[in-house]
Amino acid sequence: MSTETLTTRRAGTDSVPALRRRRPNQFVSAIVIFIVPFGALFLFVYVAPILYSIGQSLFSVRSSGLGFGAPVTTFVGVDNYAKALSSSEFWTALGRILLFGAGQVPIMLIGALVLALLLDSAAARWVSVYRVLFFLPYAVPGVIAAVLWAYLYSPSLSPFVAFGNSVGVPLDFLSPEIVLWSMANITTWVFMGYNMLIMLSALQAIPRDQFEAARLDGASEWRIALSIKVPQVRPALVLTGINSIIGTIQLFNEPQVLHVIANSVDSSYVPTMLAMGAAFIKNDFGFAAAVSVLLAVVAGVISIIYYRIAMRNPE
Repeated sequence: MSTETLTTRRAGTDSVPALRRRRPNQFVSAIVIFIVPFGALFLFVYVAPILYSIGQSLFSVRSSGLGFGAPVTTFVGVDNYAKALSSSEFWTALGRILLFGAGQVPIMLIGALVLALLLDSAAARWVSVYRVLFFLPYAVPGVIAAVLWAYLYSPSLSPFVAFGNSVGVPLDFLSPEIVLWSMANITTWVFMGYNMLIMLSALQAIPRDQFEAARLDGASEWRIALSIKVPQVRPALVLTGINSIIGTIQLFNEPQVLHVIANSVDSSYVPTMLAMGAAFIKNDFGFAAAVSVLLAVVAGVISIIYYRIAMRNPE
């Protein structure tokens, strides 16, 4: 073996550790480049507002000098939380929104799952067309959707009310007993197609050979849907369920719009409206922040319970 060959091999052997030494540094640089912008944006948009709200909830603006002096920001500790927890308006609004979620969220998720299963079935045609049609309501801004349905609910403008009156069936979508479910209808109309797309994407990620094998074994489409498809889209159901729970706790657009035309919807109909009124009408930002933090806690607790129940392995 020549000296030149040995030198070349040694050079190649010596260069491998050098490359290996450089690679970790390159990986660290790439990780920093991708993570730092996300981390900064996450801290600025998500963590900072939460910390600010918690801090704001510990203070209250009070007038000095027997009410005639300039307002002074005073540290009150947990007084705002005690005020919220002792407020009948808060508990009424919270109970109303929990009732709303208990009825609306399951109906919406089941409807979205059924639509996704229909579009993923072997007999489905024009899937792309129906997918766009089902998604269109979500493309409408939430306030615009609420205004649209407010027109359809208005006693003097609604074609549904006019038709009901013409056949002798009076309809009142804004009555105290019905208005909450009128809001649920708006929310379901807007978000069912969005949740359907998430579930449909999960269904289409399932290998098709599983369905073919089940059909060869004589399984019907109904059995395939229940035994193969639904269990494998459980993570998508968990994701859409948690998003729906959080969205329910934050419900605002629908009651705020219907508040204009419905006497049954007052300024504290839902907790978010209660917080907004406290902040921008009563100038009680500490109480509004406390209500917001309590809503975040409620949403987190319910989401954790839902996650544990949904991800529990069947025995």
